[in-house]
Amino acid sequence: MAQLSDDCFAHGGRLMRVDEALALLAEKVGRVTESEEVALNQALGRILVEDVMARVAMPPQDNSAVDGYAIYFDDLEPFGETRLPLRGRAAAGHPMAELAERGHAVRIFTGAVMPNGPDTVMMQEDCQVEDGIVTIPPGISRGANRRHAGENFAAGNRVLAAGQRLRPQDLGQAAAAGRHELTVSEPLRVALFSTGDELVEPGEPLPAGSIYDSNRYTIQGLLAGLGCEVSDLGILRDQRQAMQMALAQAAVDHDLIVTSGGVSVGEEDHIKAAVEAHGALHAWRLAIKPGRPIALGQVARVPFVGLPGNPVAVMVTFLTIVRPMIYRMMGGSDLEAHRYKVRAAFDHKKKKDRREWLRARLVADGKGGWQAEKFPRQGAGILASLVESDGLVELPEDLTSLESGAMVDFLPYNEVIL
Repeated sequence: MAQLSDDCFAHGGRLMRVDEALALLAEKVGRVTESEEVALNQALGRILVEDVMARVAMPPQDNSAVDGYAIYFDDLEPFGETRLPLRGRAAAGHPMAELAERGHAVRIFTGAVMPNGPDTVMMQEDCQVEDGIVTIPPGISRGANRRHAGENFAAGNRVLAAGQRLRPQDLGQAAAAGRHELTVSEPLRVALFSTGDELVEPGEPLPAGSIYDSNRYTIQGLLAGLGCEVSDLGILRDQRQAMQMALAQAAVDHDLIVTSGGVSVGEEDHIKAAVEAHGALHAWRLAIKPGRPIALGQVARVPFVGLPGNPVAVMVTFLTIVRPMIYRMMGGSDLEAHRYKVRAAFDHKKKKDRREWLRARLVADGKGGWQAEKFPRQGAGILASLVESDGLVELPEDLTSLESGAMVDFLPYNEVIL
């Protein structure tokens, strides 16, 4: 297993812009996983680590796009109906062997190889057939309804690029290219903890001063959605020695360690000391809201990520920093999620030099478009703001005042959460 260099996350501690943080990660973090061959039906969601080259052209031969009649375009009357006798039949998997004669029409079905000679296909819905004669209306163009060999891809073409995460349509493309196995990244093995004496497992009695542990389940879902192999190692109590032992053990057989909570400077936050007992830890202060603090380091040279304790901050810092980092660690290259321009249905003031994400839902604007309505409670601890919204409105660092009606970037959850 490849590993990151010692102390690769060192940083001066000043506030960093998001773009600067991502550039630093791009410089410091590379692939750590091995490759494996998997069958197509096991490759969904995996990161492709080798280009896929087509072994055959697709389609291999010219074929019909519709059920209808294959004809020579030059046999058609230019301004009136054409009547041609039917002779021959071509079906998918059963090509017509003989040459099709001029002055005749061949019955053909969708996907069938084009007979030798005809260059155009009339849809059966546009024709009339009686006593073996097909009547064809005028107006068709030469080559209509004919798929050409190799129009999807030619033999030898690259049909899938290394670094992409495989979607259902990608598996179909690989199959069409003649591949039954693909070379993919092994799943990233992630050890996941929550930290804090106040945390209780859902379903257990809730003592005074305690809360149910929700972050671990959110993070586990986010990790699983990225194709990681997650070890849920439960709740770490605020006991430094126990934390040190748990982290050291996790570093033995995992590629990444992720925790939430316990990374501030309070005297009961023991994660920093526990990590530093086996490596190094650096607090990155990001110029973002919510979720400014995130801890990055190594435990015995295995990367460590300490996320904030507030639920919304967990989500934002994961999507902003951890998601692209994990993709890099598995060899992924398609890191940038798509934003969509929508109209803001609210006013907002923000600080300069800080990027903000506001939870919002999309509603129809009555003009055929969409507008973003801000969730009324934007606190970093309000998990309901994530549950009851469709995505995040992203406000850039230089913006200080947003007026209703302005266009904003909207990041739907389904772009980053699978």
